[in-house]
Amino acid sequence: MRAVTWQGKRDVRVETVPDPRIEEPTDAVIRITSTGLCGSDLHLYEVLTPFMTPGDILGHEPMGIVEEVGPGVPDLAAGDRVVVPFQIACGNCWMCLNSLPTQCETTQVTGEGMGAALFGYTRLYGSVPGGQAEYLRVPQAQFGPIKVPHGPPDDRFLYLSDVLPTAWQAVAYADVPQGGSLAVLGLGPIGDMACRVAQVRGAGRVFGVDLVPDRLRRAKERGVETYDLRAFDTEKELIAAIRDETDGRGPDAVIDAVGTEAHGSLAARLTQKASAMLPRRIGGPLAERFSIDRLAALHTAIELVRRGGTLSLSGVYGGMADPLPMLTLFDKQLQIRMGQANVRRWADEILPYLSEDDPLGVDDFATHRLSLHEAPQAYEMFQHKRDGAVKIVMQP
Repeated sequence: MRAVTWQGKRDVRVETVPDPRIEEPTDAVIRITSTGLCGSDLHLYEVLTPFMTPGDILGHEPMGIVEEVGPGVPDLAAGDRVVVPFQIACGNCWMCLNSLPTQCETTQVTGEGMGAALFGYTRLYGSVPGGQAEYLRVPQAQFGPIKVPHGPPDDRFLYLSDVLPTAWQAVAYADVPQGGSLAVLGLGPIGDMACRVAQVRGAGRVFGVDLVPDRLRRAKERGVETYDLRAFDTEKELIAAIRDETDGRGPDAVIDAVGTEAHGSLAARLTQKASAMLPRRIGGPLAERFSIDRLAALHTAIELVRRGGTLSLSGVYGGMADPLPMLTLFDKQLQIRMGQANVRRWADEILPYLSEDDPLGVDDFATHRLSLHEAPQAYEMFQHKRDGAVKIVMQP
């Protein structure tokens, strides 16, 4: 089959690789019909290269048709249409039974001290072959895949793999009171969808911050009060402008949908680049022990949110030596929630919104649809935010 493989920093290629097959009783093999390109994939493309191996198959936002199932998968059959969550979880361990499949005790990558295995990610999460491919082996298929009806286009359901549950969890963790206010930093796919979710869940005012015109325009068209970061000379001016709209206090909650690739610390950026350029046997341990993130978005969130408010982090951070303003966090009495989205925890709540009237705008959420063989161009375009690329969907 053909698949998108990682070969080095900013180097992805579509290559012929062995077809997946049933290896365990709880496996399924899926023929991919659509697969998303995620902002997290760009971390592998640029920042997390010390944890990658040439030939790794990328991608963690797939859906398709079941081709084959193992004997331990009673509720799936060939021909079923499914969305595959980005994490791999058993559904039966203590963590899964307590709605934390991203911490699944069956698939935890204990050798790396990490949580549940993920499709198409680094060795820290199991180096499991991903879904930017023609076919995908799905471990723990007795729990993971979400059956969806035949008929509507793939885009109606594809985002259940990651974007929708990640945005939904970000808003749920933000705990915005009914009619309250929320600021979302970063209007990429997750931030954009988080704004939409917040609106349908009853937020009174939603503020969106970004510096990419196409992203700001998309959000504004859906009723988000947008702020262009480039229009302010300093972070303090931005914070003051939003506070003026919230009785001087700041919003009730802030979602950081940016993560480690925020504009900011030159030292952090240089550290990231240095570890990515070193040989993997050196760069990996350096990144694990001494990595620091570019925390501009997080610092802005901390300053912006009102006292007693909530910070919800959905952007990916990976630093082990990040300096945090603990005095401010403590003094402002802030609550912070974060982590990978627990897809199956939220799927049943989200599905009613994937109706024909499409309140979340999933049918036209993608800005670009490309064939799988165009993956190298897709990655480059998405990284440089060219041609209005906000969300790219690829089809084998």
